[in-house]
Parts: sequence; structure tokens; C-alpha cells
Amino acid sequence: MKKLIYLDNAATTKTAPEVVEAMLPYFTEKFGNPSSVYSFASGNKEAISEQRDVIAGVLGAKSNEIYFTAGGSESDNWALKATAEAYGEKGNHIITTKIEHHAILHTAEYLEKRGFEVTYLDVDEDGKIRTEDLERAIRPSTILISVMFANNEIGTIQPIREIGKIAHDHGILFHTDAVQAFGQVPINVDECHIDMLSASGHKLNGPKGIGFLYIRKGVKIRSFVHGGAQERKRRAGTENVPGIIGLGTAVKRAAATMEERAGKEKSLRDYLIGRVMEEIPYCRLNGHKTDRLPNNANFSFQFVEGESLLIMLDGKGICGSSGSACTSGSLDPSHVLLAIGLPHEIAHGSLRLTLSEETTKEDIDYVVDSLKEIVGTLRNMSPLYEDFLKKGKN
Repeated sequence: MKKLIYLDNAATTKTAPEVVEAMLPYFTEKFGNPSSVYSFASGNKEAISEQRDVIAGVLGAKSNEIYFTAGGSESDNWALKATAEAYGEKGNHIITTKIEHHAILHTAEYLEKRGFEVTYLDVDEDGKIRTEDLERAIRPSTILISVMFANNEIGTIQPIREIGKIAHDHGILFHTDAVQAFGQVPINVDECHIDMLSASGHKLNGPKGIGFLYIRKGVKIRSFVHGGAQERKRRAGTENVPGIIGLGTAVKRAAATMEERAGKEKSLRDYLIGRVMEEIPYCRLNGHKTDRLPNNANFSFQFVEGESLLIMLDGKGICGSSGSACTSGSLDPSHVLLAIGLPHEIAHGSLRLTLSEETTKEDIDYVVDSLKEIVGTLRNMSPLYEDFLKKGKN
């Protein structure tokens, strides 16, 4: 088997062995439906409650404020659609940003077709919103502000505490898509004035198909899935017990290792960024230099096409991406890179590398050496690069 260096952890992570081990009994010996009344099943109900406690404890929330979902996209949809339904009589205006995940952007478009007005905030060249722009965008009819905690493509962390305070001071609900940030950086929902928060298990070494939505007590949003009384009558459907066990185990693990893991990833990330920026000309780092996720590095290479770059990296056993995994089939440049002001031709030459706790310095050296070779090869094949060099000599 050829060498494999996996640097696409923003797309998904490897499920940790202890997470798999914790889940396995719930597929076999402990397979009971938690809604059943007999004791064989009631143990599963207690196990679910324990995972709710773990997640709530990490967020500084109450256990009855955690609602299990099928993942981040469902949680985002629930937060926006149910808020619009529940608070529609109070107002019809929602504020979000131009760099949100498509689970937010497409849901916002859906609501616009149903009479809601949405303001999409611009970001600066580092991918941060300006809080003064947020203040100016607020109307008497504003019912929700939804701003992601950290961007999934360029890693920029938003000023969430300030955003939450602005929302709180104006009596507006605040939702954050924390799918990339939860488990990577500390989050306290009270300190940040967060009313709703989305997260997903497979971004933090947990299983796919499980996530949660934190809903602050007192927020009057309604059921998103109808049919049963599960999740305190707010999300029907038989609970995904193995998934919930896996999620809780992954959250506990992430919280226990966060400081050490983030330190290691940040050190390697900065080493990666330093080598690439120093050794590959006509390259740009995308995202904030310091206020970014510890494992995220995003570059744009002039005179290079991102898809060709990914294919050639794959040939060397290196897994990366050119943006969000949810839009990997699209030929359009990243909406995030366009929003931070990159022209189409440079946005097309982007590469996102996201590290894990298993990444080593030797991995980074191999990746950078491979990148230098591949970028050089692709540029030598580019007529635009040839023209650029000719103009430089004239």
C-alpha cells in the first residue's frame, strides 16, 4: 500500500479506537429501543442521558438543552427554520454572513423564498465580520443572527463573544454553527451569549450520522422532525444509541486532550505555513494569521488549478481539499475565497490542509517537498505562468 498522509480532517476525521469500542456493545448486547418500558431498554435511556451530561458539561450548558440530531446540517436547518416559524410574528429578518457553510446559506435562501429577509454580512480579507457592520444591519424586525464560530475552509475564528453580546443587548437570538470549532477550541455558551449551537460527531473523531443542537432553555423553537416523543418531543425518531454513545465518548476525549492536541497541531500548522510561504513563490495564506483553528492551513497558488493539484497530491498519497467537502463536486471557486476578495483565477488554485493529532513533522516535510514539485510542474505547463515570466523579464 502506498504512503498515506491524511490532511483533510476538516472534511471528516478517523473514528478513534476508544469511540468504536464504546459503541460496539450497543449494536449487539445492548440493542434495545430506549423508548421501551422494560429494564433491558431503560439502561440505554440512562446511557443517552450520560452522554447528554458530558456534552453539556463541556459547553457550560444544562443537560436538557442538548438535542441529538443526525449531524451539523440538520442542526443548522433546525435552528434557522424553526426559529423563523416560531418568531415569524415578531419579525422576518435574519442576519448571517457570506462565508457560512451551505447548510446555513441554502436554508437562508429557502426562507427568503417564503417571505423572510436575509442580510448576508461581508467579511474582511481575513474572513472576519466587522461588528460595526452587524450593528448597522440590525432592524426592529431582526429575529436571528447566525454566524459560524470558525470557518470550515480558511479556519478563521469569528469574534463570537462580541457577536453574542450584540445579539443579547438587542434581544435577538444568536445561533452559531460550531461544527468545525467544537472540540478544537474552548466554547462556553453563557460567556458567548449563545442561544443555539450546532455540532457534529465526525469532525472530532466520533462517528458520522450523529450531532446535536444546543437550544438554550426559554428559546421557543418547535419540533423539526415530527412523529414521536423523543428528545423531549422536539425531535422524533428512535434514538441512534450507538451514535450517541460514540459522540459522547468522542466529546469527552476531545475535551480531555484539547489543550495538548491544539498546541501540537498549531506548532505543526505554523511550521507548514512557514515552509510553504518561504519556499513556494506566488503563494498566499488564506484566513487570519493567528485567530484561526489550530489545525487549519489554506493556501492559494497563482498559475495553478486546484483540481489538478489535488489529483497530483493524491498520486503521492496526500489527501487534501480545495474547500468544503460538501461542494467538492462543484467547478465553481469557493464562495468563501471570493468573499475575502480573491479573484476567480486565484481562488481556483486553493488548497486546504487540515492536520490531526497523528500528523508528524516528517509528514509535513514530505507534503511541502511534494507541493513544491507539483506546483512547479503545473506552472511549467501553464501558458499564463509563461506569459507572466516573459513580462517580468521585459
